[in-house]
Amino acid sequence: MFTGIDEVDWASMRHAYGSAEDVPLLLEGLASGDAAERETALDGMYGAVHHQGNVYDSTLACVPFLFALADREEVPERAGIVDLLVSIGGEDPAGGGAPDDGTADGTTDVDAAGDAEPDRLRARARAAVRARAEAFVRLTADPDPAVRRAAAGAAVRFLDEPGRALGLLHKRLADERDERVLLALLEGLGRFARRHPAHAGRAVELLAAHSAPPHGPGLRLAALGQLAGCAPERLPAEPVPTVLRLLRERARLRPALPDETGGPDTDTLVGRLRRLRPSDEEGAQLLRTLHTALDDRVADRTALLAGQLACSDPVDRCHAVWMAPGLFRTWRADYAEPIALIGAQLADEDERLRDAALFVLTELYELAAPAADALHELVTGRPETRIRRWGSGAPTLGEAVKALARTGDARAVPVLAGLLAGPEVPDDLGQVIPHLGPAAAPLAPALRERLARLPLGSPDLHERAAPLLRALAALRDTEALPAVLRLATGLPADLRLRDSLLDSAARALGALGRPAREAAAPVLRGLLDGACGVSAADALWAVEGDAEAILPVLLRELAGDGEHGGPRAAAEALGRMGPAARAGVTGLRELARSGGLWERTAAAQALWRITGEPEPAADVLRAAWRENAYTRVPIAALAAELGPAAEPLHGLFRAELATRRRHRARPGGHCDNDVHEDELLLRHCREALRGCDSPVA
Repeated sequence: MFTGIDEVDWASMRHAYGSAEDVPLLLEGLASGDAAERETALDGMYGAVHHQGNVYDSTLACVPFLFALADREEVPERAGIVDLLVSIGGEDPAGGGAPDDGTADGTTDVDAAGDAEPDRLRARARAAVRARAEAFVRLTADPDPAVRRAAAGAAVRFLDEPGRALGLLHKRLADERDERVLLALLEGLGRFARRHPAHAGRAVELLAAHSAPPHGPGLRLAALGQLAGCAPERLPAEPVPTVLRLLRERARLRPALPDETGGPDTDTLVGRLRRLRPSDEEGAQLLRTLHTALDDRVADRTALLAGQLACSDPVDRCHAVWMAPGLFRTWRADYAEPIALIGAQLADEDERLRDAALFVLTELYELAAPAADALHELVTGRPETRIRRWGSGAPTLGEAVKALARTGDARAVPVLAGLLAGPEVPDDLGQVIPHLGPAAAPLAPALRERLARLPLGSPDLHERAAPLLRALAALRDTEALPAVLRLATGLPADLRLRDSLLDSAARALGALGRPAREAAAPVLRGLLDGACGVSAADALWAVEGDAEAILPVLLRELAGDGEHGGPRAAAEALGRMGPAARAGVTGLRELARSGGLWERTAAAQALWRITGEPEPAADVLRAAWRENAYTRVPIAALAAELGPAAEPLHGLFRAELATRRRHRARPGGHCDNDVHEDELLLRHCREALRGCDSPVA
């Protein structure tokens, strides 16, 4: 297996964390008789040698040894090695298929290949794996069903002859008896049909044959999922009732699920993924394939979710909950029914199902309102869920409380008041207050008292104080003025020089407005030349309105000559001054022409507010809207503020409201507020068009 491994100059090669000298030990670990050692070695391969899907010179050097390991029947758990080889070989660009609605972070290691070109290394990796595709053909008949399962998809990916690949799948379907391998073979047929559309006819016929009796419900579901992706015209006229019927039949026939605690108990990425994967992994994959293939058929996907969530089997309901985020994050629609049904899972005895439902609802913010009754029942009936403890770390809000507050439901206020009065107060409690609006006003006394008690020398002062400042600013609680001033004037010298907490304090003072003028203005003036100069200037305008005092600070930062805030922050502050900031027009015009994306956007918004003229601001904002979806919420918010004067941008808003796809939907990653930001964008667009002759509903 390892012939020639000592002849490779591993020390001259690199992986994600430096020298590849340790790679031989990882390769040998893959063949270990100890399960924990094998898992640690595989974790190392993914964590260093194939970090985040990147290819290094050491990755290429591993390919022959990985194939040798996969070919030896005495090596345990070779399926994982086959999967690793498939990943190193990369997804064939001709493979087709819909984007994944998964939750991977989507990051890339820009400098992953060291001194070599990443694209060249990836191309060499594809060629190296493709050159050994015959090994995958042999492995489709391996005695180990897990290896056969992994090899089925690999053969389709890397065999260059369509006729041979299809013949292999056809033969294996006829000979195979293990249902998990049969599922992989059907997936291979779907991939083949997408990769070779000119040769897809026979593959589609095989899929159609497996979507009907006498085949069992699992195979029929798998075939339907593949047909949805490559030949949707071959689906039943009403696919959702068919799928739900097959799901119920599969649940009745499904054997007892295996012990989920099996396998080595290692603190590795591979081990964590094993422990987190669904108990019925095949069922999850079947539904994931079907939802991905249905893609923009939102009505069918919503009906399918609702049907799954109403079924009697908790495992199938759990699958439905985990399928829901990909739909909600990607497409705009009325999801009241499935969201209410997700809320109903909170009363289930299955802990895994409850946790899944809470995870999904927490990310939906106001869209989770149909589940608010269920969330409220949970937090009142089970007080232990109100706080979550992560090891020895500080307590945080439980997901149910957080989700209820994010909906804006006033029933969260008494729950939060109880936490504020208790012995342990989650440090992130203040983060949910702004979502409750004026209803959270009764919490102000407890919030300001907690802020006043924080020790100013505490090493975690920022983490504890910033959410409280944000909450008090949102409530515009003028009685919090002494506590905020204490923070603004009492920070230790080292924190005053570098910590962003002063920015938060300054913004909180600004939110208190003119009632705070007498006490806050002198403090803010003292901060103008410090680390939070722009925030202090912005706040001073809000509490005092003295343009002469703050314009020098903002103009200096706008020109890039300052050190505390930068051009974007200065432009935003000048925009809030309106016509009083005319001295900044020249600098803003230059920034709108030559700055980075966010600087151009901020400068254009400021120019429109200051001059009242739509050009050149509208052109800059239209370009930013097209260039980066993240600019759309602030642009639409400006238009809602300007009212009819924003007419030059109305075409953007009508087009946005007519679009079904969420503006931040993308494959391979998401933020937990993507849905919230999209709903906010839609509200701003509607507000901007209010009163127009042809608004979009």
